[in-house]
Amino acid sequence: MSVIAIVGAGPGLGLSIARRFGAGGFRVALISRTQEKVDALAATLAEEGIEAAGFSADVARPDSLQAALAAVADRFGPVDVLEYSPADRALTGAAAADATADDIQRQIDFYLYGAVAAVRQVLPAMLERGSGTLLFSTGASSVRPLGGAFGATGIAAAALRNYAMALNIDLAERGVHAAHVAIGVFIGSGPGTEPETIAEHYWDAHTKRDLPEIVHAVPGGVW
Repeated sequence: MSVIAIVGAGPGLGLSIARRFGAGGFRVALISRTQEKVDALAATLAEEGIEAAGFSADVARPDSLQAALAAVADRFGPVDVLEYSPADRALTGAAAADATADDIQRQIDFYLYGAVAAVRQVLPAMLERGSGTLLFSTGASSVRPLGGAFGATGIAAAALRNYAMALNIDLAERGVHAAHVAIGVFIGSGPGTEPETIAEHYWDAHTKRDLPEIVHAVPGGVW
């Protein structure tokens, strides 16, 4: 069976992605800072007939994230799909006009460097097999700057978007597909914003492998 590792797994979009891939025959590795949280999610999936397990890691500590992904490979086998979508409500935002280098560096450490660490852990095996999918999630500010408190976050998210799309260029002829999913809605805020609806984009990105970027928006949204 194929394996998906979801970095930043939570009860909303992460769980919906897990369900979608689980329905497609994947075993699911759920990665988050809190072991109890991912264990609870894994138990929920198990009740639905999806093989899953939780692993703890802090994306701001690349060594812990790489160790967790190594543990995933030990438990399930090599990762076929990496999905990277961590979020941290405690990570303070700052407007671009007010942001210091330290403000921006904290965002980059979390969003970009965590993604790089994850990719460096799983990519060698993907290249050896000649197959794999790397999926990265950001909010709207990665593509369309929003200003205000989203300023520093958007800078880091834009860097992650650029990294994802550059990977797509570098890996396109080597059997590995990389794609960026930009979410231009508040998840769960109304029709068309349901996590299970958004999760379909990730399945499409993995199965169709035709686009380097997918933008999810609804009429009247920020897009």
